[in-house]
Amino acid sequence: MRSAPLIAALVLVAAPAAAIPAVGERAPAVAGTDISGKARTLKQLAGKKGTVLMFFRSAEWCPYCKAQLIAMNAEAAAPLAARGYTLVGLSYDAVPVLAKFAAERNVGWPLLSDPQSKVIDGWQLRDPAYPPGNRANGVPRPAIYVIDAKGVIRARLMEENYRNRPPASAVLAAVDALGQ
Repeated sequence: MRSAPLIAALVLVAAPAAAIPAVGERAPAVAGTDISGKARTLKQLAGKKGTVLMFFRSAEWCPYCKAQLIAMNAEAAAPLAARGYTLVGLSYDAVPVLAKFAAERNVGWPLLSDPQSKVIDGWQLRDPAYPPGNRANGVPRPAIYVIDAKGVIRARLMEENYRNRPPASAVLAAVDALGQ
């Protein structure tokens, strides 16, 4: 009789942690503050066919993120809009950091601030390499999700190394492959 509680405890400890959202799953909630200071949800921002959600580390200090944001702005934002999708970026950066970057680079699509990394954690994307106290604590692993109008993840583009990012052409190809 005494072994039953121990077995239950072992089962709880052995239970797998929540996984990074996969294609075919319902997208976890997304809410953040845009560069004008307004609270926004993904549902409010979605295009007719859905959203392309880009998690990035920082528009302030990450050169790979800056390059990706610039490329997505130049090569993907307008074509995605023409296909019925809104491009949305999300990071742990504060609103003023995102607003400054958007103004300097003429970014016309929504950038959302998630300073407590609540959305990032909800998507299981917090990069575990950075402990509390590190300026990068709370950054997401870079990932791009294509989410349809019903809130279902239709494609995920993600690299293991934060230095590698899917090019805008791969994002457009992923959207085009859906044939919606």
